Amino acid sequence: MEISAEIKKFTDPIYKKVSSTIPEMEWAMHAPYIYKINKLKKEKNAVILAHNYQTPEIYHGISDFSADSLALAVEASKTKADIIIMCGVHFMAETAKLMSPNKKVLLPDMRAGCSLSSSITGEDVRNLKKQYPGVPVVSYVNTSADVKAETDVCCTSANAVKIVNSLKVNKVIFLPDDYLAKYVASQTNVEIISWKGTCEVHEQFNDVEINEIRRNNPGIKIIAHPECPPDVIKASDFAGSTSGMIKYVKDNQPEKVMMVTECSMSDNVQVDNPNVKFIRPCNLCPHMKKITLPKILDCLEKESNEIIMDNITIEKARNSVERMVKIGR
Repeated sequence: MEISAEIKKFTDPIYKKVSSTIPEMEWAMHAPYIYKINKLKKEKNAVILAHNYQTPEIYHGISDFSADSLALAVEASKTKADIIIMCGVHFMAETAKLMSPNKKVLLPDMRAGCSLSSSITGEDVRNLKKQYPGVPVVSYVNTSADVKAETDVCCTSANAVKIVNSLKVNKVIFLPDDYLAKYVASQTNVEIISWKGTCEVHEQFNDVEINEIRRNNPGIKIIAHPECPPDVIKASDFAGSTSGMIKYVKDNQPEKVMMVTECSMSDNVQVDNPNVKFIRPCNLCPHMKKITLPKILDCLEKESNEIIMDNITIEKARNSVERMVKIGR
């Protein structure tokens, strides 16, 4: 694809916004795709949802909604589009389908998975419920529809503590992130029965690394995701969901900040906070990075990689997501 005058005119305002994070030479490759995707999605009445971990050219260039898992699930249910393209991972596309069962939901790369989601199955949950009869199940939204169908209520990292407390019980089964479970346990008096799932991105961080960065960057604010190990959260200034981390930077405008999470999120937040210096020892999510502009365009053109689920799974799994949305943040 070559950049025509029309493409340049359309994409220049977008590039002006993201020029601090994307080199001009790299943008020349992205611009034709951004132009064509934005044009085609209008023709097909499609909406593009992008998670915070998507690269800036997707997050700022083509998405109609860019947010965390909970917000994307809500937007998926409200959209009037005929087609939903999920720029995220497989469980997110499934969740969009649960909330909009009559719409065509597409995922640009069906191999975009998640270490948390793959760590547990619906059968695992059924076995846990036999082991702990009557104990409610709270599942992180980072799970398959099969797991959600066996769940009483879902949660995100933004509302996990609120969800657990809302059940007004002494004990809950909390799945599948072991570190998020430990974080929730530290914030509530409810007994937490956890699973040994972890996020392959967040589990790589450690407190030695965090403390070294703090020594080398006086005055830095370090903010961590609750999927990180407990020693990392303890060594940080703030712990919160992706939306909570974004709000922290926006509200506090620290001179320097490190976001202990997936790399692209720092790039995306930098665009909206140009006066903040981001220190970026971070880890890439190999699954999120499977989503690219060429794959999005191909998916939209062919309307391929549709998320298909049976009605029984959709109905059972949607109940746990709708209950989460109703309780809110």
